[in-house]
Amino acid sequence: MPDEELLKTIKVNQHNTMKKYILLALAMMIIPLNVIDAQGKKKKSKKEVSPIIEGRMKVRKTDYENVWKFTSFNMKKKDMYFCSYNYTQIPDVVEQKHPDWESFQPVVNFLSTNKRAAITMVAVYALNPAVTEDGERAALTASANEDALLSLADFETWCSDVDIHNKMVLQVAQVDFRYWHGQDYFNMDMPDEQVIPLGFIIALTNKRVDIFPNSAANAPKFKDVKFLPNDATIVDSYLPLMDSVAACVMSNDRYEVLLTGYSDNIGTVQYNKGLSGQRATEIKKMLMQRGVPEYRIEIVARGEDDPIGDNNTYEGRIANNRVSIAIQ
Repeated sequence: MPDEELLKTIKVNQHNTMKKYILLALAMMIIPLNVIDAQGKKKKSKKEVSPIIEGRMKVRKTDYENVWKFTSFNMKKKDMYFCSYNYTQIPDVVEQKHPDWESFQPVVNFLSTNKRAAITMVAVYALNPAVTEDGERAALTASANEDALLSLADFETWCSDVDIHNKMVLQVAQVDFRYWHGQDYFNMDMPDEQVIPLGFIIALTNKRVDIFPNSAANAPKFKDVKFLPNDATIVDSYLPLMDSVAACVMSNDRYEVLLTGYSDNIGTVQYNKGLSGQRATEIKKMLMQRGVPEYRIEIVARGEDDPIGDNNTYEGRIANNRVSIAIQ
């Protein structure tokens, strides 16, 4: 009799354990990735949007509508706007009893009068083209991102204080100064500051939107131009390539070309960087002879960085003495 009671107890325990596993499995099947709020409604988990858009964006100011068109905006349209404004002054402006928003006033007016409207605002800045050293540019980028985020945080706090509660996505991004200004770049005085706050790019949505469309995403790819060691002469066999690159750039008024020069590691670092820049300049001259405007050609001298061949062999050095061509 005691044995029968023991067996019965064991079976009950096994049954209860199995029920726990089944209930746990069902719970995992029913709500695998959902969160339940206070009202018992399921909410889908959202991915956090990074406040910093990485990279150096190649867009032009003329890609965006002027923010003053906010006076006659249509929220159903997908237009994006640019507001020229030094956002680094926001921490001082929000301390004013009657803040003077200057050119940013249309945006503040929009938020004040359209309480339910969603908006994405990206604070954009550029680094002075005169700053070419990679380490210095990286340090300036980190500092510029931090300053912009602090300004955005102050603006968000001010909005809350004055009863502006629109759904906002606030981000920061770096744009290429030369590309941003296009042809005007060659006719303007260079700024003195190393970090240049440009303003805000604005979209009337808080959903994911392509703020920086890539016009060259489907552009053709071109092979590298190779050079003999310690030489910047373009051999005749590359002339058809020059024709093709020039024709490609001129086929689309949004296209520009990036020429990145390289060298092997024979010689000093300074000499090799100069040689790599000279090689890219020779290709630039050929493209300009074929009708490509100067403002649509960008040159970068990388010297002996990023080798693709073994510098201990002649063949490897030939591979490294090159200029890469990229449509952007």
